Amino acid sequence: MWELIKSGGWIMLPIVLCSIIAVAIVIERLWTLRTSRVSPPDLLAQVWQWRQNQQVGKDKIQQLRQGSPLGQILAAGLFNAHHGREMMKESIQEAGVKVVNELERYLTPLGTIAAITPLLGLLGTVLGMIEIFSAFMDSGMANAPQLAGGIAKALVTTAAGLFVAIPAVFFHRFLQRRVDELVVRMEQEAIKLVETIDDDRACAVNEAQV
Repeated sequence: MWELIKSGGWIMLPIVLCSIIAVAIVIERLWTLRTSRVSPPDLLAQVWQWRQNQQVGKDKIQQLRQGSPLGQILAAGLFNAHHGREMMKESIQEAGVKVVNELERYLTPLGTIAAITPLLGLLGTVLGMIEIFSAFMDSGMANAPQLAGGIAKALVTTAAGLFVAIPAVFFHRFLQRRVDELVVRMEQEAIKLVETIDDDRACAVNEAQV
């Protein structure tokens, strides 16, 4: 492996560096974007239980905010529940923007790696070809085996760039899709919270009027 990398020249260094960064990003995002961590399935039911038992206070809201990204969104809605439906929705949207930004962290660098590594590989091949033909022109000697061997070495960087770029493209799209699914799930949970609290408020007003 080292000989293969060495044969590609100095351009292999940024390609190898990009591959290491890409692997680190993919592992970190796969761990961070777990559904159980981002949007726990029973979290809304737990919040509803707190409201039923009149346990929603600053401590519970802080606990909710620190527990998960979905908890941050629900906590923003609960904290502003007494200000009315529109204020709840605005606070949830603001919290949602921050949460989505956190979920999409490092995806842009991963997409950049997927885009530039084939170009780095192509650059290495072009520079290698220029070096090969310049050497032949200076020496005035060339034969088919030497030329084929030089071209094969020059193409190593292109192969390496594609080897890094193809998985990077796949995981970039996969992780972006995962983020989109999590965002939809959190939006649905937040809507349920707003509707539930709004219905409770309407029921309380009706009872007071009676």
